[in-house]
Amino acid sequence: MELKGNYYNGEFHPNLGKGSSSTQLFVERECPSDLSLTLWRCPIEYQDVDHVVESAINGFNVWRKTPLEERIAIFGRYKAALLEKKEEISRAIALEVGKPLWEARTEAQSLIGKVDVTINDSLPRINKKHFPEIMPHTHGHIFFKPIGPSLIIGPFNFPCHLANGQILSALIAGNSIIFKPSEKTCYSAQLMFECLAQAGFPTGVVNLIQGDGEVARRILKEKAIKGVFFTGSKEVGLRILEQTHKDLGKLVCLELGGKNPSIIHKDTDIDHALAEIIKGSFLTTGQRCTSTAITVIHNDIKDEFIDKFHALAKRIIVDDPMNEEVLPFMGPLIDQRSLDQYLLFQGMAKREGIEEIMRGKQLERSKKGYYVSPSIHLAKAWDNKSHFLQSEIFGPNNTFVPYTDIEEAITIANSTEYGLAASIFTKDNAIFEKCVMDIDAGLVNRNRSTVGASAKLPFGGVKNSGNYHPAAVTTIDACVYQLSSLEIENDFVEDFNTITGLMK
Repeated sequence: MELKGNYYNGEFHPNLGKGSSSTQLFVERECPSDLSLTLWRCPIEYQDVDHVVESAINGFNVWRKTPLEERIAIFGRYKAALLEKKEEISRAIALEVGKPLWEARTEAQSLIGKVDVTINDSLPRINKKHFPEIMPHTHGHIFFKPIGPSLIIGPFNFPCHLANGQILSALIAGNSIIFKPSEKTCYSAQLMFECLAQAGFPTGVVNLIQGDGEVARRILKEKAIKGVFFTGSKEVGLRILEQTHKDLGKLVCLELGGKNPSIIHKDTDIDHALAEIIKGSFLTTGQRCTSTAITVIHNDIKDEFIDKFHALAKRIIVDDPMNEEVLPFMGPLIDQRSLDQYLLFQGMAKREGIEEIMRGKQLERSKKGYYVSPSIHLAKAWDNKSHFLQSEIFGPNNTFVPYTDIEEAITIANSTEYGLAASIFTKDNAIFEKCVMDIDAGLVNRNRSTVGASAKLPFGGVKNSGNYHPAAVTTIDACVYQLSSLEIENDFVEDFNTITGLMK
């Protein structure tokens, strides 16, 4: 995989490692599904920060004045470029992240679909608004103006899809962007960015910088950066807030983690719920911020449901993500740190007295990688002091907690520090409406797992899952500020004598 370097002033600038061999910093990426394979080695060029920021400033001054019709035309060329590179992007995601190739293809396809969603569903949210005769002989207007150069910091689990939505919203609103991908997924992010570069944006409008967290920290310090969009862990989100909270000129949008509950009521269709909870718990090897982590299960169906869930989990194929013959449902975890953390939580559950139904362990495959089995646990009751129950594991784990009445289930669902996604499986409309009213989350689904949101709806959480700037269709709301205007009619002139008569 060839990394082309950072992109600014309309071209790629190869990272050649300008520092001496003893001082030059690198990010090196091994393939999580085949540790014998080094995917790439990326030099970190901190000196490029100034160049990238200056490029974005210059690009914004041009792009904010570019007619909307031209922006949409460039979006069309971007979409065409994505279509051509779809398979290459898919394979890069599978190798860098460890997603099965079939799943990586769904991410690559979503990049293409997001272009139309941005134009058709997000853009109308910032159309000019006019209010005739809002006051006597006066019209009112609301204009939505771009906020300025914006930094998009991408996650590893959806290295293209999540950043793509934020990039497109920022751009269609008239902002320039700087894209800082996860240091784990530099190549797949570069492939997507190559499509942006090919689309024909004016110089400086789209910019890419690779590297570690220090690169992002240095860009965050720049006064010229007005928008910050971050998707990742709560801990990093808090550090971003600490760094930016004194800069009132920055709008910071955080999409953070989750400890997402699903409630299985006694009247549910068990087979349907089983399939949804398996998907919610173990898709993407549990490395989604919306992954189902807690299943709050009614006592009347607890034993039957858990037995069937365990049987299904044992059938999950965990294998090389590129193996299209066996079509694995799960690939590896992202890296050694994630593997160590996942195994650490298995021991933690045991120490806290939580029953182990299926132990998560490292798996050996034909190629050495960070493969693990799914894990299932059962807590006798919810315990607010349990570190295992409260923590975001970010791995393929589901813990069952029994309940008797729906009020108890909702209390359990609200007991973590997170509030991203939840779901309720029931045939009872009143129970669903109660859950929507009482569960503290940004998404509450019915008879559907917590994963797989719609691009045409808001996506974001409360509590420690975000800061009230939801993504997806509503990302664009954070890419503009509202300017109001009062306009006296051209053919109306205030009686001069009326005004002067009030003056001494």
